[in-house]
Amino acid sequence: MNRMLEIPPDKLTPEQTAVFDQLVAGRGRILGPYKVWIHSPTIASGMENIGTYLNKRGSLSSREVEIGILLIAQHWDADYVRQAHVREGKRVGLSQETIDALLAGNDPRLTDPHERAVYDFAAALISGAKLSDAKFGETERALGRNGIAELLVLLGYYTSVALAMKVHEVPIPQQK
Repeated sequence: MNRMLEIPPDKLTPEQTAVFDQLVAGRGRILGPYKVWIHSPTIASGMENIGTYLNKRGSLSSREVEIGILLIAQHWDADYVRQAHVREGKRVGLSQETIDALLAGNDPRLTDPHERAVYDFAAALISGAKLSDAKFGETERALGRNGIAELLVLLGYYTSVALAMKVHEVPIPQQK
């Protein structure tokens, strides 16, 4: 059963057309999760705003973003997200050793205090651990309240991406 139900452009509602046009203008094409979310135009539009903000304008560095995404990919065993963000992680300068550790569920031994804070905070949340006041304070000193808010939304956004791709059994794109 093909779970992905792509809507032909001529069958989109006016609301879906507006979001479709927004997505194409911003990203050049409709990416996999948006093919799922377009069925709810308000969700698709909101997710586009969040995704674009986190990937282009947020306070987290590109490396910090990729650390969080790779942790989510590992947690949800999300092949589609994993493949795309292994490539992106390498592009932004994460070493293969760091990527391998993140995907194996091991401590990547990060030395940058911001990257370390992202890893520790995200890994604790993903594991279901309750953050101690000391760990929260350490994260706040490294990332600030803005960084904590962005990291929480990043983890939630990519959880949604990972689940959308898994539930709809979207095949992993072949590398060129």
